[in-house]
Amino acid sequence: MSTPLLNVMLPCAAAITCLMLAIWILSLWRRDASIVDIGWGLGFVLVAWTAYGIADRDSADWLLPALTTLWGLRLSGYLFWRNHGQPEDYRYRAMREKWGSAFRWISLLTVFGLQGVVMFIVALPIQIGTALAGRDLVWLKIIGVIVWAAGLCFESVGDWQLARFKAAQGNAGQVLDSGLWRYTRHPNYFGDVLVWWGLFLVSCSLTAAWWTVIAPLLMSVLLMRVSGVTLLETKLSTSKPGYADYVARTNAFFPGPVKTTARA
Repeated sequence: MSTPLLNVMLPCAAAITCLMLAIWILSLWRRDASIVDIGWGLGFVLVAWTAYGIADRDSADWLLPALTTLWGLRLSGYLFWRNHGQPEDYRYRAMREKWGSAFRWISLLTVFGLQGVVMFIVALPIQIGTALAGRDLVWLKIIGVIVWAAGLCFESVGDWQLARFKAAQGNAGQVLDSGLWRYTRHPNYFGDVLVWWGLFLVSCSLTAAWWTVIAPLLMSVLLMRVSGVTLLETKLSTSKPGYADYVARTNAFFPGPVKTTARA
């Protein structure tokens, strides 16, 4: 690996490590590993400005840190508001019950450490595009910003619609099938994927580092097949009686028309 890449990636890796260790220690004090989710968006903001801070002033680009900051602060702020005062997420409660006193060390490796590694990989376009910008393909940058903006809108509006639905009386146990949720069962995850493809395109408009496509690909796989859609749908299919009908008429990820023929 070339020296310029190491000069960017090593400080970013160190910043992620320090952040995850700090959040892990805080989780021990609070006995709540869920705070790792709040730190997810903030971690990318930290990486973006770390890359900007160590870059050559003549080549550093501010656009990627700005876009990342808008996305990261919105996500972390929303998750803090949603989770404040709530019990620990069921995933981490199950791990805590399984591992007992060893959970603190298990969580360091499999929760905080793993998320730190994923964060480093997903943030590669931000790191490289911010610190090693050497060109300016305006047309590609515009496309990237449009894709990013569309993703941020989908994610933000989807979260807002879901929060409003849950807050309304009489909706407990019900399925949200209006607004963006009428056309995709996971508009927030779809929006998140668009955000990362948009950031990748912006990065590529500033560098020739097309190999960082591993970042949006990894995020797409995680949200569509691993920790996003698949994991959540397993829970919803057993906790919401009307979810099977919703699945039959609504696309899982990519927005599409309602499948009216699937209605009873």
